[in-house]
Order: sequence, then C-alpha cells, then structure tokens
Amino acid sequence: MTLEDLFATIEARASADPDSSWIAKLLAKGPEKCAEKFGEEAVEAIIEAIKDDKAKLTSEAADVLFHLLVMLKSRDVALSDVMAELARRRGQSGIAEKASR
Repeated sequence: MTLEDLFATIEARASADPDSSWIAKLLAKGPEKCAEKFGEEAVEAIIEAIKDDKAKLTSEAADVLFHLLVMLKSRDVALSDVMAELARRRGQSGIAEKASR
C-alpha cells in the first residue's frame, strides 16, 4: 500500500457514518482532535525509537503516517500538495532549506 492509496481510503471514508468508521469518527471530532491524535502517535513513536524496539517503532511509525494523513484531510490539505513540496525540496540541502524559511 502506498501513501496515495491510504490517503484515498481516508478520503473515501471521511463521509461515512462515524459509528462505522474510525476515520469518520476522528474527522467528526474536528481538526484539533485529529492534530492531538497525531501528536500522541508521534510521541509514542519517539518513545519506541529511544527504547530501540524496532517492531514497536515500526507499528508506531505506521500509526504516525496514518494519523498525519487524517490530520491533513481534516484541514483539506491534499497529499499531492505535500508531495509536491517534497519534490520542490529535492536536491536542496536541509541546511539551505531551513535558511530559506
């Protein structure tokens, strides 16, 4: 599964009944809750990275990516826009990119 596939699934389920879809339920709670959930998952991933537990980090990383995409959907940010921004930065050093902000 690609991130594009996952984002398409999120978009498709966004209008589902919140009682039947975790995605719809989370989106119904609003962008702030989506951001909060993303933050929780990011912290959990950090903890597993510090513990050096590869299996748990892998699982938490999947949760982070999923909840990032839900958060993007909650604010109507297209994954293609994020990918275009990454493409724009390709070949640019991280130091130079930071300096350009």
